[in-house]
Amino acid sequence: MNFRERIVSNYQPKNLAVKLTSKGEQHVMKNHPWVFSNSIEKISKDPKTGDLAIIFGRKKNKVVGIGLYDSDSPIRIKMIHTSSEKAVVNETFFHEKIEKAYQKRNTLLQTNTNSYRLIFGENDGFPSFIADVYDTVLVVKLYSEIWLPFLETILKSLQEVSKAETIVIRLSRNVQKSTNHNLKDGDVVYGILENEVVEFVEHNVNFSANVIKGHKTGYFLDHRANRKRVGEFSKNKTVLDVFSYAGGFSVHALYNEAKEVTSLDISKQALEIAVENGKLNEYSGVHKTIAGDAFEELRKLIQNKVTYDVVVIDPPSFAKQASEIELAKKKYAQLAKLGAKLTSKKGLLVLASCSSRVVADDFFDINEDVLESGKRRFKTELKTYHDSDHPIGFPEGAYLKCAYYRFLE
Repeated sequence: MNFRERIVSNYQPKNLAVKLTSKGEQHVMKNHPWVFSNSIEKISKDPKTGDLAIIFGRKKNKVVGIGLYDSDSPIRIKMIHTSSEKAVVNETFFHEKIEKAYQKRNTLLQTNTNSYRLIFGENDGFPSFIADVYDTVLVVKLYSEIWLPFLETILKSLQEVSKAETIVIRLSRNVQKSTNHNLKDGDVVYGILENEVVEFVEHNVNFSANVIKGHKTGYFLDHRANRKRVGEFSKNKTVLDVFSYAGGFSVHALYNEAKEVTSLDISKQALEIAVENGKLNEYSGVHKTIAGDAFEELRKLIQNKVTYDVVVIDPPSFAKQASEIELAKKKYAQLAKLGAKLTSKKGLLVLASCSSRVVADDFFDINEDVLESGKRRFKTELKTYHDSDHPIGFPEGAYLKCAYYRFLE
């Protein structure tokens, strides 16, 4: 297997001896994958991004974990091994991690689905590293330069395990700006990419992802189970899909014989993709689109006294930092109120959040408080979290939550 030579980093990572504060050590001992800069008490001279941080216990001076040093992040050490058991960080080390991750996805891959997240960052022992598979195309998203010295080795294993025929590299903004590599966002580093729009299957439903220009790796795989479930609720129904992006919920609803589906998103380009995704499947219902700000458009629909049998509201993250949490909660409350007014008698309202800083219990409480104040009787039918290819390995790794509210009148 020959990758382009230019993706191989010239930097040879060295071993750093590290001692942490008591609090920092406790976090590592509890298998937490983040070590912040203020938790480092002692470290070898001249640490550089990509170096192996060997963490020694404060008392017995034994190795308690291994991480990758990141000079550009407040999370200064990102753990890849949190055990007192010896580990040699080499090709076998990474390959075994990838095989273990693949086995976790095995049940999902027994279904008619060929799109999945193979590596979910810290939760699979690869902090700041994402790998998604769309049919035969593997898309890797790098959020940190810590992986550059190991990239060729890891890509080789990912290809062997996933049997991908093509590998595309996507880079976060900070990695794009770096001068320590010659990679470009969207580079094809293995195989041939005949079309940047890749078709794939999700629980029998056909979709596509632009793996070069699309958000993240091209599509959002985490809501797969919820999309399937909403589809099953949609037969002969009218459906509103708010913040629809590429039409995930919309297309499942159409596939499952919804009589009318409306996709609402601020991006006209995203709505065009949603329509095209719908056309990859046979359906008899009507697919409408609304381009505009969700809050404004929902208010217009309410003014026009429009209602839907199924309303799905799945916004982007409202709280990317701690200072935004309270505003995010207010926005979730507003959406719950608007959604309730748009849901028809005995209809279903599905509310979701991907803001990790707004924890699940708070999100569900906000929704139920709003719905109870509306004086329409309802019951909470279901609460869901991540799909199986997004396993949770530490508290901050949990971000997705979704609830199904059935109105009884």
